[in-house]
Amino acid sequence: MKVSLIHDWLVTFGGAESVLESIYELYPGSIYTLVFNREPFKGTIFESCEIYTSFIQNLPKSEKKYRNYLPFFPLAVEQFDLSSSDLILSISTCVAKGVLTRSDQLHICYCCTPVRYAWDLYYSYLNSTGLNKGFRGMLAKIILHYIRMWDISTVNRVDFFVTLSHSIKRRIKKIYGRDSEVIYPPVNTNKFNVFSDKDNFYLTVSRMVPYKKIDLIVDAFTQMPEKKLVVIGDGPDLKKIKLKAKKNIEILGFQPFEVLKTYMERAKALVFAAEEDFGIVTVEAQACGTPVIAFGKGGATETIIDGKTGLFFKEQTVSSLIEAILKFEKIEDKFDPQVIRSNAERFSKERFKKEFKDFVDGKISVFWD
Repeated sequence: MKVSLIHDWLVTFGGAESVLESIYELYPGSIYTLVFNREPFKGTIFESCEIYTSFIQNLPKSEKKYRNYLPFFPLAVEQFDLSSSDLILSISTCVAKGVLTRSDQLHICYCCTPVRYAWDLYYSYLNSTGLNKGFRGMLAKIILHYIRMWDISTVNRVDFFVTLSHSIKRRIKKIYGRDSEVIYPPVNTNKFNVFSDKDNFYLTVSRMVPYKKIDLIVDAFTQMPEKKLVVIGDGPDLKKIKLKAKKNIEILGFQPFEVLKTYMERAKALVFAAEEDFGIVTVEAQACGTPVIAFGKGGATETIIDGKTGLFFKEQTVSSLIEAILKFEKIEDKFDPQVIRSNAERFSKERFKKEFKDFVDGKISVFWD
C-alpha cells in the first residue's frame, strides 16, 4: 500500500507538525507541502523525508511570506499528482484536504480547523489587518470569498474526517456538513518534568498573531505592576507587544525548547487568552505540573479542569483576566502539581498513535473489502 501525506506548509514546528510527525511514524510515505523551510526541521525526522513542494516554493520570499500567496494555494495543492497512491492522509488547516483524489483512493483528513481567516475569524482578521475598508479591503474580501467557495467544493474529496477537539467537530459539521471523529492531538508529555517549587512569575507562550490575544495579557499585567510576566514567542505582532510592555513584563521572543521548558516548569501559572482549537501549550504546561489560567472557550475547556488544573476567565477582556489572576492567587496552594500532570497524560503521543492507527486501519479494512 503506497501512502502519501499532505500538509499545508512546513515552515515552523508547531502542533500541526507534531500531528504530521506522529502520523508519519505510523504510515511513512512521501510528504507533499506547499512550502518547506528546512532550517527549523534540522534534527527532526523531516530532515531525511521525501518531501515534494509546490510551485509556490519558487516564488519570492515564499518561506517567510508564504501567506501572501493565498490566492494561489488552491491551484498549487491541486497540482500534486497522487495518482499512484492508495492511502492519502492530509493534515489540514487551510488547503491540504483539497488534493485531487479518485474514488478508489482512501483519503482521511485530520482537520485541525476549516480555514480560520475565511470562516470563523473572517471579521477579526479583516479588522486586525486593516482590510475592512478601502480597495485593499475589497480585494481581500473577494479573495476570501473565493477561498470559501473552493473550500466547500473540496469537502467530498475526503472520505473520512478526524479532528482535534469537540469544538472543531462542531465547526466541521456546521461548515462542511460532515461528521468527524475526535482524536486529541499528540503532546510529548515525556519531555517535561513536574516542578512543585514554583518561582514568582507568570508565563505566556504563543505565536505573536492577533487572535492569540497576547496584547490583552500584556495590558492586564501593565495594570498589575507588582506581578511579573514572561512572554515567549515570535511573530508579526512582536514589535507591537514590546512597545506595550512595562518593567514587570519580560519579552524573550523565540526561545529554544530547553529554555522554554525551564520557564514552563518554573512558572507559577501559564496565562492563555486565545480561543484556540485545542491549545497544545496548555497541555505542555500541565505536564510540568503548572496550572493554567485560560479563556473559557474552545479547546481549553477540553484540556483544563476548572478549579483542579487551572482556572477559566469568562471574557477576553483585561478586567476579566485580572479577576481570574487575583482569584488564582487566593487559592493557588490548592493546585496539586501531580494531579495537574496526570490530566496532561490523557493527551500523550502514545495515546494519539494508538487511537489514530485503530481508526485508519478500521477504515482500510472496510474501504477495499
